[in-house]
Amino acid sequence: MNPPRRRYLQYAAGATLTAALAGCTDTVPDDSTNTTDGGTEPRPTDTGGPGVTIAATDDDPGIPIQPTVEVVREAATNEHPPQLRTTLTNTSEETVTVGDGRAIHFEYVTADSGRLTLLPPGGDYPAEDGCWRLSEGIITTAEYRTVKIAAGESHSRPVDLYATTDAEGCLPVGEYRFETTISLTGDDAESSVSWGFSIVLA
Repeated sequence: MNPPRRRYLQYAAGATLTAALAGCTDTVPDDSTNTTDGGTEPRPTDTGGPGVTIAATDDDPGIPIQPTVEVVREAATNEHPPQLRTTLTNTSEETVTVGDGRAIHFEYVTADSGRLTLLPPGGDYPAEDGCWRLSEGIITTAEYRTVKIAAGESHSRPVDLYATTDAEGCLPVGEYRFETTISLTGDDAESSVSWGFSIVLA
């Protein structure tokens, strides 16, 4: 079976839209239910909602770049949504140029279900604190960026997890796959591969 196609939030010229989300119905549970892994590990105080785990990652993409993903913040709080970190490691003996600089780190990449998306931290996104469901789509400028990674070095970025306008309620539970394209550019050749991972919200 072919892997599910990746989806992106709309790219177009313009600034990020800002608005407030109203009427999100999910609530943060009290400490008695504020647990992970079926209730075996307590979460930090003031966290709530479903916890994020990495369910699966694709195999080695077959290029001199090895991508990885890890969970930085497992659960949401009123101050921030869950967070992942993606890392690209140059396994070759030469500096490589990788693009698109946003997509390679899953910035603005939406899960194939359309219900979750990954955004750079610190944006003024239209979402209610603690709920983290967008009330509007995010518009970004259409531009192509590249990143140079020296031999043996790594390049990392955090991404925050938001529910999209297609989601029902806040951060819906379930398994979700994210996929992107990693492109290598150079004087002699250019190659692109797809790579992705799945997360579980539970």
